[in-house]
Amino acid sequence: MPSPSRRTVLATGSAVGGALLAPGLPTPASAADRAADAAKPSDPWRTVLDDADLVWQRMPTTWYEGPFLGNGFLGSGIYAEPDATSSAVRFNVQHSEVQDHRPEFGSLFGLARLPIGYFTLEPVGTITGLDWRLSLHDAELTGTLTTDRGTLALRALVHNDRSVLAVEVTPGEGERGFRWVFHPADAISPRAAFKPLPDGYRGNPPAEVADHDGVTAAVQPLLAGGQHVTAWQERTSGRTRTLYVHVAHSYPRTTALERALKTVRGTARLSYSALAVTHRDWWHAYYRKSFLSLPDARIQRFYWIQLYKAASAARRDAPVMATSGPWLEPTPWPNTWWNLNAQLEYWLVHGSNHLELDAITRALSEFRDNLAKEVTQPYRADSLGIPRTTDPHLVNGAADPLTGYGVGIPGQDPPTPEVGNLTWALHNVWLSYRHTMDETILRYVLFPLLRKAVNYYLHFLEPGPDGHLHLPATFSPEYGGDSRDCNYDLMLLTWGCRTLLESAGLLGIDDPLAPRWHEVLAKRVPYPTDENGFMIGADIPFAKSHRHYSHLLAVYPLYEVTGRTPGQRALIEESLAHWVGFEGALQGYTFTGAASMSALLGKGEDALRYLGELMARFIQPNTMYKESGPVIETPLSAAQSLHDMICQSWGGTIRVFPALPAAWPDLTVHHFRTQGAFLLSAVRRGGTTRWVRLVSEAGAPCAVRHGITGPVDIRDGQGRPLRYAGTADGTVQVALRKGESALITAKGDRPDLTVAAVPPNGEAPRWGLPAT
Repeated sequence: MPSPSRRTVLATGSAVGGALLAPGLPTPASAADRAADAAKPSDPWRTVLDDADLVWQRMPTTWYEGPFLGNGFLGSGIYAEPDATSSAVRFNVQHSEVQDHRPEFGSLFGLARLPIGYFTLEPVGTITGLDWRLSLHDAELTGTLTTDRGTLALRALVHNDRSVLAVEVTPGEGERGFRWVFHPADAISPRAAFKPLPDGYRGNPPAEVADHDGVTAAVQPLLAGGQHVTAWQERTSGRTRTLYVHVAHSYPRTTALERALKTVRGTARLSYSALAVTHRDWWHAYYRKSFLSLPDARIQRFYWIQLYKAASAARRDAPVMATSGPWLEPTPWPNTWWNLNAQLEYWLVHGSNHLELDAITRALSEFRDNLAKEVTQPYRADSLGIPRTTDPHLVNGAADPLTGYGVGIPGQDPPTPEVGNLTWALHNVWLSYRHTMDETILRYVLFPLLRKAVNYYLHFLEPGPDGHLHLPATFSPEYGGDSRDCNYDLMLLTWGCRTLLESAGLLGIDDPLAPRWHEVLAKRVPYPTDENGFMIGADIPFAKSHRHYSHLLAVYPLYEVTGRTPGQRALIEESLAHWVGFEGALQGYTFTGAASMSALLGKGEDALRYLGELMARFIQPNTMYKESGPVIETPLSAAQSLHDMICQSWGGTIRVFPALPAAWPDLTVHHFRTQGAFLLSAVRRGGTTRWVRLVSEAGAPCAVRHGITGPVDIRDGQGRPLRYAGTADGTVQVALRKGESALITAKGDRPDLTVAAVPPNGEAPRWGLPAT
């Protein structure tokens, strides 16, 4: 049977993960289903989601404080108009596909995401108060704006399917004269405000605003050709006025205007309430794919906000998230970053059972031809790479002032050779394979791309007088300086060779490079270490504050060094303590990485402490995060740190509640997706795990460390006893075919199997800006 093309694979739901990875979601609920949901008095999803809603009783003044709406493409951040002379509210309009197309100026200028503009909601009077609520369940902002002349009741959403920002405003008598004003942004790379412009670079010409038979459009021409267009129309029904906004981008043709006008005209025929029905259907189905409840109210709310944020910023068919997601703000980083950001942004999609958000697997497959162009000409026939930054098509451009030419050449400086980024990104693809066991991901995406990513390393490995294979100097992201035998690259190369050998065995491929992969695993130089643990590389000790854990990837997320021996555990503990012990340059994702590494060691108290440091130091009122500019990966990776405390499934074993702190004696998880394509449900009450259920989607081997003390009963979906084998460490192995399930309980126990929210162990403020 001939293999399908990669574009065919990407275009069909069945080829990459079946219905699980198909665009969109499960079939939306029917009207009867919606009514039944509404009638349930104690629906656990509604309980946790309503509790997690963000509220504002003070005016947000920045993107880090305000509500945010999105659907992976169109995004709007909402906050006060910064102009001190104005009493208005800004609704930003940004889009993840809108970018420049001048590769000669590099990914951060010539291919950068471009700002579009914003609307201001301008009341008649001066704003004196507000009461807003962002409903996670409905993905909708509702509330009232109060002025000295009256009130403005509003509802707002970015429609899931139509990609339209809809804002319905019902004014009180004194505010009937409120208005909307659009402010086009200068179409220049946001990096221009932070760094010198490349020679010859200039911004695009101004947008042209005109009426088109009742629909207004701001047409932004691009010097490289193409355009992006913001089109809008306001419709009135009685006192209520509704604004409909759509953004379209086209390159090299100028077809965006026609598409934008058509979308606005078609959508504006619908009332806001009619538009909201299908929008809510998608979101309601989205949340029901998994469930988590824990007794820390602040963290539980944070977690569900991250699931909302992820689906607002990511979709399988959307561009891989740039550093700020679809909500472009002034930033020195106006594109996609591949030496940590993209990887962390998508980790939570696996355990939370939301593979429909996995843009990395789709993008690496679809644009693989561009990856060959990021290695220098002599290596393009058999090698691939990805540089530090790219546009959504994985293009870096020429002579980027930050990244040089592509990934660089090991042993040559300049440019700095940052070689491991593609291999690390492919680890995300491997996670998608392992959590679905979808062989098409393995056969058509992971194996061929990883083979060529590892091949690039193989060109430069060289034997030393010690009998080991060594790497010439490469760069460990962000630390500074090139080093021989850089741990970032050695660790990724080791994982890559091991994964290629395992994949070839699973696929029945007799690969001629297999002996070379075996040789690398047998002869690769040991990871450089000293008395403080892992070094940056053979030439550079870890000796200064450093936010990135590029030298620790073998510990996390690769799980190549796991503490299975006392010596390994000591090495991890020494390295972790030394890394976080340097204050000065630590940032938010330092603490999410430290939390996950602590969870690997079973140290739930440490993991919670690191998350506490993250919350106290870095997380903003709306759960966004900033460094020199807005960045989105850290809060999303904190959700993954929670996953790592609740369930781990590396190394072929599912570990249930491996690193819970004492403050979390009660916990409920439902349909948590694990490696091996199992859906895990489990309940812990009073510090005791009461039951664990696993549903097999692929018939993969099932080994679970369930954490239930003493003898257990294991039964199938009909209550019949299942045979199992146990080991001394509390792991049981159960044979499950595809579609079968196993319920594990203490012997003789018949616990309540209801999935329910956990009562909070204390009061906690809501996210947003509640009244002081």
